[in-house]
Amino acid sequence: MSQDNLIKLECTMCKKVNYHSHKNKKTIKARLELKKFCKSCKKSTPHKETK
Repeated sequence: MSQDNLIKLECTMCKKVNYHSHKNKKTIKARLELKKFCKSCKKSTPHKETK
């Protein structure tokens, strides 16, 4: 997998990077927002894609 397809997902509450994922940047132009579990908040929060 190439490095340009990797993305970081950051918690919107505590601003910590908890997850790494990949996406096809040719088909998905907008930034991802997924509801994931945050270890520091100890609950499911929205996680947004960062640079």
